[in-house]
Amino acid sequence: MSTQIKFGTDGWRGLIAADFTFENVSKVALATANYFKRHKKIKNGIVVGYDSRFLSKEFAEATATVLANRGIKVIISERMSSTPMVSLLTRKFKAAGGVIITASHNPARYNGFKIKGDFGGPAHPEMIEKVERELKKVKNTKIKSKKGFEQLVEKGVIKKMDFTAAYVEDLRTKANVPLIESSSIRIAYDAMYGSGQGVFAQLVPVRAEIRNSFNPSFGGAHPEPLPQNLKELSSVVVWKGCDIGIATDGDADRVGALDERGDFVDSHRIFAVLLKYFIEEKKLTGEIAKSLSVSHMINKMCAKYGLKLHETPVGFKYLCRLMTERDILIGGEESGGLGVKGHIPERDGIYVGLLLCEIMAARKRKLSELVEELMIEFGWHHFNRIDAQMTEKEKRRILAAYKKGVKSLAGQAVRNVETTDGYKLFVDNGWVLVRASGTEPLIRFYAEADSVIRLDALMKAAVSV
Repeated sequence: MSTQIKFGTDGWRGLIAADFTFENVSKVALATANYFKRHKKIKNGIVVGYDSRFLSKEFAEATATVLANRGIKVIISERMSSTPMVSLLTRKFKAAGGVIITASHNPARYNGFKIKGDFGGPAHPEMIEKVERELKKVKNTKIKSKKGFEQLVEKGVIKKMDFTAAYVEDLRTKANVPLIESSSIRIAYDAMYGSGQGVFAQLVPVRAEIRNSFNPSFGGAHPEPLPQNLKELSSVVVWKGCDIGIATDGDADRVGALDERGDFVDSHRIFAVLLKYFIEEKKLTGEIAKSLSVSHMINKMCAKYGLKLHETPVGFKYLCRLMTERDILIGGEESGGLGVKGHIPERDGIYVGLLLCEIMAARKRKLSELVEELMIEFGWHHFNRIDAQMTEKEKRRILAAYKKGVKSLAGQAVRNVETTDGYKLFVDNGWVLVRASGTEPLIRFYAEADSVIRLDALMKAAVSV
């Protein structure tokens, strides 16, 4: 059992019915309970939520039952909820921590167990290490709950709550909803069958909503807001004459956007659009934090604005730590996760989508114009990522080749190599990053260059090493 449960960059994920079973979930829940029992806020309980995946509700109820049988008060979502909702309510209720049953953007055959800290964001690495130590202690324990879920609800140890209503109420105080409404921006929203369903339209008028129903198979697609997964949204944006398309992933913490032409606007450009608006229009202050896989356009912007920049390994938990310890204006990662000052130290796809609409309304610009403005000022930056499924043997061979050293890529000399997280190789006006996924059996290849031609050449060379 212990070999089947491994915490990655953002919690534990596994294949449903293979390693993600009720037995294993109960053991992780018991380890989580044993860790949080010593927390100074444990009297306020633990918040539990779940996404739209197969059996997520039942796994969440099993988790709540284990926690409650350990004498811990539980506040559980009465319907599917997003990761940002769980983080927000963990902090709002001054709870010891939070748990959400989700595998985020992973395929439908996966599910997962994310742990949140009392600060309202991903548990810090040392917290996860302590939970893993508790897990080793209970790995041979047969979990037997004295009281069932419904009994514990009747006794008030487990309390059901509408997380969505509380979340929507909170966002209305943070985004300029009246401005968005008065601007008549035409919005298309793609929930990707995830737990953002029905939320965006509770905040602002939405012209078109797609994949906005319960479908645990995600319609056979990956619930990750990448161009290859957003073809339907692109068509809808153009067909319905929308100004922006917004998509959120399986647990609605990541965001992707499409401009009025249906063209994809990646998280690097969303990050840059937010940063320019916050500094130049709203006159906000703070430091910037980004994963090392994020565009170097952000480095250039920080240099121009005189902002301190922190670069971290991949994983929002590293950005979250900085957001809880320093005055971070924006913390962002390449995969669509962005957290902003004044909200929670957590990714929030719906909130960032709202902010994009606010920026378009405030600046009276199309999204394509906002992006082009950045490229003219800071230079063109083109990015790509390839996720290559492979055997462990192939993975070891590729990583060994990069560890040994690569002198050139696509005919360009490698100027510098960073090994903070994988291998990041710098060439003139570009870079390549190669790293093993922390949640799936694959290697991720990332590349950025100042032209599409150079980008394609760099990526082709990177995957051929």
